[in-house]
Amino acid sequence: MERARATVVGGGLAGCEAAWQLLRAGVEVELHEARPALQSPAHAGLLLGELVCSNSLRSAAPDTASGLLKTELRRAGSLILAAAERARVPAGSALAVDRQAFAAHLSWALLRQRGFHLRRHALERLPDGPAILASGPLTSPGLSATLGRLLGGALHFYDAIAPIVDGASLDWSQVFLGERGAEGGDYVNCPLDRAGYDALCDALRRGRCLPPHPFEEPRYFEGCLPIEVMAARGDDVLAHGPLRPVGLVDPRTGQRPYAVVQLRAEDEARSSFNLVGFQTRLVRSEQRRIFRERIPGLAGARFLRYGSIHRNTYLDAPRQLGRELELRAAPGVRVAGQLSGVEGYLESTAIGLLAGLFLAAELGGARLEPPPRTTALGALLNHLVRPRARDERFEPQNVAFGLLPALGPKQPRDKGKRRLALCARASAELTPWLARVGSVVQSTRALFVPDEPARSSPSQP
Repeated sequence: MERARATVVGGGLAGCEAAWQLLRAGVEVELHEARPALQSPAHAGLLLGELVCSNSLRSAAPDTASGLLKTELRRAGSLILAAAERARVPAGSALAVDRQAFAAHLSWALLRQRGFHLRRHALERLPDGPAILASGPLTSPGLSATLGRLLGGALHFYDAIAPIVDGASLDWSQVFLGERGAEGGDYVNCPLDRAGYDALCDALRRGRCLPPHPFEEPRYFEGCLPIEVMAARGDDVLAHGPLRPVGLVDPRTGQRPYAVVQLRAEDEARSSFNLVGFQTRLVRSEQRRIFRERIPGLAGARFLRYGSIHRNTYLDAPRQLGRELELRAAPGVRVAGQLSGVEGYLESTAIGLLAGLFLAAELGGARLEPPPRTTALGALLNHLVRPRARDERFEPQNVAFGLLPALGPKQPRDKGKRRLALCARASAELTPWLARVGSVVQSTRALFVPDEPARSSPSQP
């Protein structure tokens, strides 16, 4: 039998993960990546899997929702998670990566696979099926217009990026190392007293921002609000949010600061740092002035990247996608990643993984049931495809324990114990589903490449 072939549009996390799952099942993949023919406002390089916002994939603690999703992706053979763990940089309990090393691991893993074909050009229309559309929230104007005509419009929100500064330009006498509520010194902390905090908030509120385009709605994703928008919501919002000083003591004074601005390393050599939580739409001159004047240790900071804002497009998934992520208006095309309506690096990866597995099963003549709703993977999928009332607005979502079904009347009252119980249930109920996944992948692979053993493990991208 001739080897099956599938098209994947988009070389981001979801597209790469979907491609990897298809390749594991013996399906040839033609991946279409618009760069460099069409460079998005947020991308800078040409490697696959480039991270355009934070370099953090959030907490890896096993009793958190993001930690649970990482565990499930690891067990499911995720390429993205394997590449992230190989490119990891110190960030306390968070999984943060060296962007360049991460993208290099990911690109090399795919490019050396037999049956993988990379096409660098911008698609202006939907591909013929079987295909997975993972063009991301920065989908090209032409393809966005095609989707709009087909679906009657798409939704959007505005997302912001934080600045990155040169580590050699920091005044290390004004900062200290430490992590909130834990031992270790992976984060650089810029301490603020009450007067300094108030001055920073006032400067952020008064700072000049890029003017909105005439077509823009002032609607942002709540999980990634511009720092000046948070400051405008109230005097204490930042002190209880990204600038909270809980668990941090300045060793020079022996006191807890009123607030702290944290910097997270961008690479293993700690040569550059991200201003955690400082995504912004301030104009560049205002970023330089405010951050240098009002944040201790940044008086001479050299900016390697300024904060910026971009529009993120996503679909009205409950009304436009089927239970296996297929477009109702074009069933031969599945949608994955942030375009499908999830938010976050690992969430996009998860939907890419599921789209790849669903398509691999279909090409092999099988049917793969969705993962149980009690798992992080299943809960995210359910968030996308669960029917909504006519007047209920669909919003992007990070993974959260609130998406999982409750444990029942005998659930632990203690929040920590309840989370551990949710994780234990998810782990147990994922096991039989993964066994089914393994069976489907192997049978599909045997159908198309009966004489070729499975190639490299995702643990070694």
